[in-house]
Amino acid sequence: MIEQQTDIQTTDGVINTYVVYPDENGPFPIVLFLMDAPGKRPELERMASRLATSGYCVLLPNLYYRKSRDVNFSSREIMVEYMDSLNTESVISDCEHLMAWADEQDYCSDGPAGVVGYCMSGPFAFNLCGQHPDRFLAGASFHGVRLMTEAKDSPHLTAQYIQGGFHIGCAQTDHWAPVEMIDQLESYLATHAPQIRVEWYPETEHGFVFPERQGKYHHQAAERHWHRLLSLFSAHLGKNT
Repeated sequence: MIEQQTDIQTTDGVINTYVVYPDENGPFPIVLFLMDAPGKRPELERMASRLATSGYCVLLPNLYYRKSRDVNFSSREIMVEYMDSLNTESVISDCEHLMAWADEQDYCSDGPAGVVGYCMSGPFAFNLCGQHPDRFLAGASFHGVRLMTEAKDSPHLTAQYIQGGFHIGCAQTDHWAPVEMIDQLESYLATHAPQIRVEWYPETEHGFVFPERQGKYHHQAAERHWHRLLSLFSAHLGKNT
């Protein structure tokens, strides 16, 4: 595997990004790996590397780059402040710059791309697939928050434009994504975007996919999440290994 830390220029500065891809048989479909609230860290880099072994060039950007290159939160309040500093418009713009950079690399394919967003980035992945349906043919949100709101840029409003596959994985117990919201979302999608799959992961809590999330990690459910994600990308993006 080839791993590198790369600075990529955006409208608002330089976004430090972990890039990983196999060492042969490229070019590889691009997959954006969008972080959860605790930010870009070694745990996520290891997950991005696991994804890349299936034949993808995976980009894990530090979405907090406008505030700091390196994040190590001293309190939950500061983490929430950072999380709330993000918005759909700026993150979509960042993703567009990431894709423009990737398209210039000879190890990246210029074909269909994928995206996965965890927790706070679930809605960003959702919106990205809805706003760029011709390029992003596979996307996923795992224990995503704010997937259906009253906001004018609520992710569910773009669902009808998604042309490829999209998977929404939900924890059984999640105060950040309550059952009521997911039930309403499922009802909406059944009418407007039946190709989008909503799946519950029994006996799980918010953050169940992260191996280092003490008290939350659920090995069986996390492995199912990997199976769903890789099956989705294989079906819509293909793979090189």
